[in-house]
Amino acid sequence: MDWFTSYFLSGKNFEQLAQKFVPHYSTLISKAGGILSQESVERIRRVFQEGTLKEVVEEIQEALQKSENAPLDVAVIGQSGSGKSSFINALLGLGHEEEGSAHVGVVPTTMKKTPYQHPKYPNVTFWDLPGTGTPNSLPDSYLEIVGDDDYDFFIIISSSRFSSNDALLAQKIKEKGKNFYFARTMVDVELHSEEKSKPITFKKERVLQQIRDDYLAILSNIGVSNPCVFLVSNFHPDKFDFPRLQETLLQDLPAHKRYTFVLQLSNLSDAFIEVKRVILKEKIWLNALKSAALAIIPFMAFFSGFDLPKQEKCLNLYRSYFGLDEQSVKEIAQKLGTSVQEIKSSTKSLDFWLFVKNDSIAAKAMKCAESFCSVNGGLRSSIFQFLKVYFLRLKFINTVADDVKMLLHKTLGS
Repeated sequence: MDWFTSYFLSGKNFEQLAQKFVPHYSTLISKAGGILSQESVERIRRVFQEGTLKEVVEEIQEALQKSENAPLDVAVIGQSGSGKSSFINALLGLGHEEEGSAHVGVVPTTMKKTPYQHPKYPNVTFWDLPGTGTPNSLPDSYLEIVGDDDYDFFIIISSSRFSSNDALLAQKIKEKGKNFYFARTMVDVELHSEEKSKPITFKKERVLQQIRDDYLAILSNIGVSNPCVFLVSNFHPDKFDFPRLQETLLQDLPAHKRYTFVLQLSNLSDAFIEVKRVILKEKIWLNALKSAALAIIPFMAFFSGFDLPKQEKCLNLYRSYFGLDEQSVKEIAQKLGTSVQEIKSSTKSLDFWLFVKNDSIAAKAMKCAESFCSVNGGLRSSIFQFLKVYFLRLKFINTVADDVKMLLHKTLGS
């Protein structure tokens, strides 16, 4: 019997629950940081110690809604013709000709700041700002554009050398108290050119380090202190520094905005899938804690419990988060040159009823025990609902994530 079960069965109060359970939140936090700030965790602990059941539920619900509804606005700015629009499409996971993609052209196509909402997560907006280095982009007027809106951070793009205009931009952004990052695009083109001109001595990692060191020196010389430079390819967002850039952005965001940022991450690698899995596990903790608080009331679990319809809705939501919704599965099948049915037969999370079916005696006994506890309410019912919600949701997330990894490896292999 673990500490959580023995605690509830011994009839301790909310204050002891806070002392025992809330600190365990820290064990769920990824290296990139959690979706709850330390202040939020302290408020949840305090309301367990001092508040009523209603206040406990309201505090948890507020924490959930704050992470789910947080807007995220990313400004992409830099030299005209440097691939800003292509960079945004890479972040959106869209091809240049798909609906909702940023306009791409051989001549400057962005004449005014243009918002591009994420196709699945409308809270996420990427702003394509007019390019610098053209007659229509004088420094003074351009810096006014930077100051117009409350962007969460800025990504300064260049496909060649960063300029004094970029230094001015960085200085203005710094004055606003915002983070900025330099992304050097088309690094794949430069590598190809270097390999073609020096086929014998060419070494990829050495060339990349030379490019990175060169840009760090240039930015330092034009007045940018401690610059963050990422070498990227808009056509290969799974390679070079693109994953590291997204990980850095995640770490630097306020806690309540990390959830929004993680959801829009494409499944480019096992590492990205793992980050998404860990962040979603934090939300499971909140959902389970809320269910545990409500289950203290007799019969409440019958009305607000995690029943089969809610389980199916939850699994479908996780599938959508990881890119395994119906439309995405069709696209994966097309990439692999196979049928949707073949994809479904090789995965575990795409058939809900087959996934949750359990006619064992143990499962039936657990159902009877749940009903008995729910009728009486109290701490036994609370622990039962916490464990049920937490471990079922955890099972859903782990299975979906494992399915996505398997399909990713098949796609890369093909």
